[in-house]
Amino acid sequence: MTQRIDIPTVAVKLPPPAVPATLSQTERTDLFARIKRLLKAQDAVLVAHYYVDEDLQKLAEETGGCVADSLEMARFGNAHPARTLVVAGVRFMGETAKILNPEKRVLMPTLDAECSLDLGCPVEPFTAFCDAHPDRRVVVYSNTSVGVKARADWVVTSSIAVKLIKHLKERGEKILWAPDKHLGTYLQRLTDADMLLWNASCVVHDEFKGHALAALKRQHPDAAVIAHPESPTAVLELADVIGSTSQLIHAAKSLPNQKLIVATDRGIFYKMQQAAPGKILLEAPSAGEGATCESCAHCPWMAMNALDNLASTLETGANEIHIDEPARVKALRATQRMLDFARDLSEQKTLGD
Repeated sequence: MTQRIDIPTVAVKLPPPAVPATLSQTERTDLFARIKRLLKAQDAVLVAHYYVDEDLQKLAEETGGCVADSLEMARFGNAHPARTLVVAGVRFMGETAKILNPEKRVLMPTLDAECSLDLGCPVEPFTAFCDAHPDRRVVVYSNTSVGVKARADWVVTSSIAVKLIKHLKERGEKILWAPDKHLGTYLQRLTDADMLLWNASCVVHDEFKGHALAALKRQHPDAAVIAHPESPTAVLELADVIGSTSQLIHAAKSLPNQKLIVATDRGIFYKMQQAAPGKILLEAPSAGEGATCESCAHCPWMAMNALDNLASTLETGANEIHIDEPARVKALRATQRMLDFARDLSEQKTLGD
């Protein structure tokens, strides 16, 4: 059963839309070369999320870095021998890299790249919420601050969330879930676990509209709908495949449909087009009745990552992630549990194969 209590939504102020620098091909080529030299000189590796600008994804690919979802970003950074990790994404991703790698320098193109889920779950009210329900196992999404992770029993990403919640339910655990209410509702619906949900949402996925998606499906009856579980229930009910970013990329490749309606951040199209060349990708609609189009299917904080501020960070050493050590140690406990659980799942799958 899902329980909802009267948790007020935390107002999250969006940043002004990022305006990417207009670069000539020569300027872009020069920046690529400059950043590659800086990465090599500083024994640094670039780890980029699927939602950042495709130039950054391409640069990570060309320099032996990683383009991935948040779970694989964490695993890659933890395993890579580079002394400096450069994380192109949002702040919690850089913090996760530092939680796992205290001995490494962790840089980001900007420290202003936040996440609406992180901002929507401040540590003080969240801690009070947990304290009011001591009988529940605290499971938090990776899109949270160090302080929230430090209070949690488990950290989880969308790629392993269903299996973890099923595992906890089988152990008889009652769960306190934060912060994404849509993902929490989806997990409860699949597992029938006893879950108490925090009230926050992703500014990108929350804007997708079920009725507008239904209308788009009628226009393209041969299209499959693939959706991230941070989307509202009305959207997920229309989806042919629901999954994490990496799972959606796999679905784009494996589905027979030549046309796909994609309900997640459009930054994913770069890797999705690589995986499924020739397929037609359509953005799920965020327009329609009640729409504000505050993000229009692209995270305004992810858009803050760019070639110019990445180069500046490497040249100046600015935008380094620092975490209070006692908080890091507490956050590491729940984060390491996530990585260990994911490793065990992978080993079980290999044995099963």
